[in-house]
Amino acid sequence: MLYLCSSNRGKLRELERAAEGSGLEVELLPNLGSTAPPDEHGSTFEENASSKAIYYSGFTEEPVLADDSGLEVDALYGAPGVHSARYSGPDATDEDNINLLLANLGSATVRTARFVCVVALARKGALITTTRGHVDGEILRMPRGANGFGYDPVFYYPPLQRSFAELTADEKRAVSHRGRAMHGILKQISEHSR
Repeated sequence: MLYLCSSNRGKLRELERAAEGSGLEVELLPNLGSTAPPDEHGSTFEENASSKAIYYSGFTEEPVLADDSGLEVDALYGAPGVHSARYSGPDATDEDNINLLLANLGSATVRTARFVCVVALARKGALITTTRGHVDGEILRMPRGANGFGYDPVFYYPPLQRSFAELTADEKRAVSHRGRAMHGILKQISEHSR
């Protein structure tokens, strides 16, 4: 049994889908909704994912998985980065964050970016391992598509010539940063359990 620890429904769906077919039972940590979330003060995705996994592992005997993820835009020197979810403020909506991102990019011609995800595994207050996944793309000038969440509508994925919000759930799972990080950690767990 592995417990997932995230209050973001979009992330949870993607992490659960990435675990399908792994042979591992993955569920949301019981009582997660009534557990106060930890503060995120790390300067890297690894620090934030690790601190969340360690924190939540204190509430169960089973191993837990937590992630931290975000968007890095080259023209903005890696911003919004670890501040992606709160880019336009503590109560920011996805639309608020996208609007600020597009305003800050303005008419920039270099719009390369990447989604990054780090998944951390911990048990009983100790970090076991982390894995990192990323996917490269470009920032569109206007949102496109109605699927996904976060910055998906403005993240263009050149190999499929669509934004992440225009991909089906299966298409996104096959190429996403979250799927890649999750597959990496599930592979490590599988190798260590043999």
